[in-house]
Amino acid sequence: MPWNTTDQSRVGTERYPTGYMSQEGEVLSGMREVSVSEFAKAHAAAAAVIDVGDVEEYNRGHVPGALSLPLGDLSRDLTAARCQIRRDAPVYVVCAAGNRSLIATGMLMRAGYDAYSVYGGTTGWVRAGRPVVGGDRVRH
Repeated sequence: MPWNTTDQSRVGTERYPTGYMSQEGEVLSGMREVSVSEFAKAHAAAAAVIDVGDVEEYNRGHVPGALSLPLGDLSRDLTAARCQIRRDAPVYVVCAAGNRSLIATGMLMRAGYDAYSVYGGTTGWVRAGRPVVGGDRVRH
């Protein structure tokens, strides 16, 4: 079950870079994360996945089927997302470690998407023994 990062008992604020915190030090509301195991179930059911990491990171290894939409591009213009991601189904957002995906998840949620950041990102995915693809190779 997705959980909201405003639950401070489950998430330490130290993992959120500047920009995730209000001036009072609260984690901004509405940012949702799922665990790698929850994401793996959705991925197996053909859920939409976007990778907001840099193109170089994406090329080194990404979750199979993930669409590359670097955060810098997404933050300048959501048009790419509108053209490539359905609004009527959940979308899972990954990056290398899960920080940029939280930013993108917030942006997508504000634009009307049912978006979830994957806690731990591609690194967590790989640590869980899940495959990544880069170019035409699959690695474990």
